[in-house]
Amino acid sequence: MRKLKLQMQVTLDGYNSTGPNDEQRWVTWDLDGILPSVLDLLDSSDTILIGRKLAEGYIPFWQDTSTKPNDPMYELATRIVNKRTMVFTKTLNQTPWDTAEIATGLLKDEVNALKSQKGKDLIVYGGSSFVASLIQEGLIDEFHFYINPIAIGKGESAFGMIENWQHLTLINSTAFDSGILLMSYKRK
Repeated sequence: MRKLKLQMQVTLDGYNSTGPNDEQRWVTWDLDGILPSVLDLLDSSDTILIGRKLAEGYIPFWQDTSTKPNDPMYELATRIVNKRTMVFTKTLNQTPWDTAEIATGLLKDEVNALKSQKGKDLIVYGGSSFVASLIQEGLIDEFHFYINPIAIGKGESAFGMIENWQHLTLINSTAFDSGILLMSYKRK
């Protein structure tokens, strides 16, 4: 069975977004340092899972960036737009994006159906509420947190909705010169 991997930028105090639009102005942009590990994680998957709210900005941004060879995120963008993308939504009946599919069924059923298909692993990128729902359902198998060297004092946490403790086992940790720390865990 394929694994579902979460990749998320978080603050030192555990937040992954602030504001009504999952803003991440606090993210340390260290592409030279972290890009190889981001690409390795992305390359281990063939399907991206995202929620509808994030998809509205995410998909157009990466599609546009993938057309700009001089953009520092071009390599990442071209890989992202060439992956299968599943948008989880309760409000859309069809996708406004040519490169995405819509998942409207029960979250657990939809994700488990994807996990049972042949292929590489699955990867999920925020937003907060979608990731929180996946965590609450116990659907994420690996957590890859890029911990930014900043404390913001308030925001949203992907773990804000959990009702039961989530026991994790450290897989790996990597420190980058920028101060970002990649902490990778699997569910215990």
